[in-house]
Amino acid sequence: MLFLTDTLSIPAIFEVKKGRWSSHNDFSFWDFPLIELSGKTFGIIGYGNIGKAVAVIADALGMEVLVSTRSQKFSEGSVRFVDKESLLKSSDVISLHCAFNDETKHLINSQTLSQMKSSAFLINTGRGQLVDEQALANALNNGTLAGAGLDVLSTEPPSPQNPLLTVKNCIITPHVAWATQSARRRLMDVAVHNVRSFIDGNPINVVS
Repeated sequence: MLFLTDTLSIPAIFEVKKGRWSSHNDFSFWDFPLIELSGKTFGIIGYGNIGKAVAVIADALGMEVLVSTRSQKFSEGSVRFVDKESLLKSSDVISLHCAFNDETKHLINSQTLSQMKSSAFLINTGRGQLVDEQALANALNNGTLAGAGLDVLSTEPPSPQNPLLTVKNCIITPHVAWATQSARRRLMDVAVHNVRSFIDGNPINVVS
């Protein structure tokens, strides 16, 4: 979710520009506790191509990786497959990478949020409808969840009444995690390849 163009939105950078680092006359400066990811548990719900790529990154950061997926698998490498309830209770960070359907609508709701650690963070770069936004807003405001990072919302652009726009400890980006020029070019290449394969009688990515 973080691109080079997003760096100006990081509060610490503003503090350097304001001169607050210089005023402390120390080689390091911070306003709040910093969290080290190494040794923490990263939970992934949905294990398609994106979920698998995220697992590699989390493992590289020294995190324990838990995965919950509809097609339960045996643990492989550093990835451990668990049921959803175990993942919710054990994870310090939870990232959503599942499709939106009747089964996954409001996957994150008041009940599932209550199962998560109060120190946990939720990341959603999948589909906005996976999250009950009012329930998430309540959890953030009540301190029963530490924070959330969202690149998707149930309605985009959001209405001014969306409760997450004014909630505590919530970062929202405007559905840009996919939007680099390179990613859009790859998507167009895939679409062209799919059409050519269909015309040639060899359809791929068939959804039944």
